[in-house]
Amino acid sequence: MACSNRYHQFASQYTFKSPDGLPDYSNLDDWAAHPYKHDPSDSVPRALLDGYRPDSSADVFFIHPTTYTAKERPFGWNAPVDDADLNAKTDYSTILFQASIFNAAGRVFSPRYRQASLSAYYPKNADDTTHARAAFELAYQDVKTAFLYYLQNNNNGRPIIIAAHSQGTTHAKRLLKELFDGKPLQSRLVVAYLIGMPLEPDYFSTIPFCASPLQTGCACSWRTYKEGYTPEFIKQEKFISVVTNPLTWNAASPLANRSLNTGGVLLNFNKPVKKVANANVGKGLLWTDKPHFFGNFLLRSNNYHIADMNLYYLSIRENVKQRVVAFQKK
Repeated sequence: MACSNRYHQFASQYTFKSPDGLPDYSNLDDWAAHPYKHDPSDSVPRALLDGYRPDSSADVFFIHPTTYTAKERPFGWNAPVDDADLNAKTDYSTILFQASIFNAAGRVFSPRYRQASLSAYYPKNADDTTHARAAFELAYQDVKTAFLYYLQNNNNGRPIIIAAHSQGTTHAKRLLKELFDGKPLQSRLVVAYLIGMPLEPDYFSTIPFCASPLQTGCACSWRTYKEGYTPEFIKQEKFISVVTNPLTWNAASPLANRSLNTGGVLLNFNKPVKKVANANVGKGLLWTDKPHFFGNFLLRSNNYHIADMNLYYLSIRENVKQRVVAFQKK
């Protein structure tokens, strides 16, 4: 698959090939992020290096969003886990700019998986719908296999943070529902960050939604759009999605001025931008005024999905550390 030139310089390091296409989670190559190897999730913005202290007392299982975005679907409905260009694209985009948020709060694990094509979210006919459902099922089974492997071989009873964005959240919700919700494993859940996809208010039976900054064992969620904008497809949803304000983390404080935003990490990883965006909860969405940063690639867009986590990078980073401490005190 042709990726942008930005990633070609990294692709040569991905030379492995899976003989049958199945991920092998005993092989570090089949992890985009893993504490037993150096990877982009270990990165820290230069401005944060002073005082950076990684904490290995908890684990973060991060499920990355869709990076298989080619309209022509060169690999079919699911991407392989051993394509060099696609893996470089994944690692130096979402793993660097999203998974790295969590590296001060725990060890970061992020599996490669046979992700569904972006087009699986937009089937054009009944045949496409059938293929799309099968693609998401295959992708989920890889994610579940990776998590169970991690649980058996690496967790050793540590507290667990589930974090995900977009397609990753599609799979994370199901993983939590099947393996945590009302199950013994729920006692190890510090928090779940389920970002970029709707979260139905009745989705979980026993996992609550986070209502305060230090609450543990709960789930957070938001989808970011320009202030006052609601896409048509969201207007058709038959529920009002759960929304967490990523600046206040408090259900009683749904509105937050950009002055509370300690920094977003956007095009320049090493330069967090303070006061980049405000955060207002409304109509099942997170709204913000036009983000303030040089080279604003969101200038002509009402949809800030791609930056759901990055606009609030430092706020999330601090919150997850606080919740780990609160969990340990319990």
